[in-house]
Amino acid sequence: MRKIPILALAAVSAFALAANAQQKEVTIAVIGPITGKEAPFGEQMKRGAEAAVRDLNKAGGVNGMQVKLMVEDDACDPKQAVTAANKVAGAKVAAVIGHFCSGSSIPSSEVYWKAKILQITPASTNPKLTDEAAKKKWTNVHRVCGRDDAQGEVAGKYLAATHKGKKIAILHDNTPYGKGLADETKKAFNKAGGKEAIYEAYKPGEKDYAAVVAKLQAAGVQVVYIGGYAPETALIARQAAEKNYKPVIMGGDALDTDDVIKVAGAASNGVMFTQGPDPRLNPASKAVVDSFKAANQDPEGYTLYTYAAVQVWAQAATKAKSFDMAKVSPVLRSGQAFTTVMGPIKLDKKGDVMGGGYVFWKFDNNKKSQM
Repeated sequence: MRKIPILALAAVSAFALAANAQQKEVTIAVIGPITGKEAPFGEQMKRGAEAAVRDLNKAGGVNGMQVKLMVEDDACDPKQAVTAANKVAGAKVAAVIGHFCSGSSIPSSEVYWKAKILQITPASTNPKLTDEAAKKKWTNVHRVCGRDDAQGEVAGKYLAATHKGKKIAILHDNTPYGKGLADETKKAFNKAGGKEAIYEAYKPGEKDYAAVVAKLQAAGVQVVYIGGYAPETALIARQAAEKNYKPVIMGGDALDTDDVIKVAGAASNGVMFTQGPDPRLNPASKAVVDSFKAANQDPEGYTLYTYAAVQVWAQAATKAKSFDMAKVSPVLRSGQAFTTVMGPIKLDKKGDVMGGGYVFWKFDNNKKSQM
């Protein structure tokens, strides 16, 4: 029998060890706006995912494997989102936690479906994300946040009941998120008997909304509902205040960032938005919240939503004893409760959250709090 050189044996052994080590690791990705005007939310998602993966690995990982996290940037841009989606699909990740913007999640979901990768978004609220996937019989799309039809109903009914008889404007930024939310709010507002004085779009990314403010002021608008993101909403609030014009300003969950205060300053006082109940106040999140505070970090906004999305994936994969989408997805959609930092989360057969609801938050004295 021919003898194998010692060096060759060592090489084979090293290769085997490396392969074995590789097999004991499973990769997931978090994708959000790491750069761009929505970067504060990307940072929230990144922190939440990193903390969840760290804690999972400390507890032994998932299905006997340590979890590796890829972080990719979509800048809330649909084209960049699809590029990032294809990159993580090529890396054969087990799941994607993302995206933040609905305009990124919707086109990327097709990439994940073709690659048979689970998608769990902590933040994309446009109903089309799961509705369209269901029509196409895709079973890869899930979210741990609410939907804009539920959020818009709360906002629309509130506008009709609380500001009856006042001149109300509904604005949007023409994005899937902003317009979708504005439309759902308008629908609920009209159904409750309200009639808006103005309904129109504004251009996102501008530095000067003087023309928008002037039109609202000239029309005598007393309440402005804005379907859009924090930078523009905060600018409109600030520039209105500079004209000594102070309408009530309301928006959706994309205002859940202290950047509203940074941009609007004192004009942020009184700005309201809809969002789920504060997960930081949930007893289930105490240990995780304390760990963030120990690191001088505030797990605001979508930090804990992202942490919860990772938890839901890990528990479903453990229950399925697999990372295969075809095996994990039925567990996710079974209606069973997953234990998370946000409390129990159940998903329906479409991948949407069951139960839950939206409440109002308000900025006041340089902080935001649940009303």
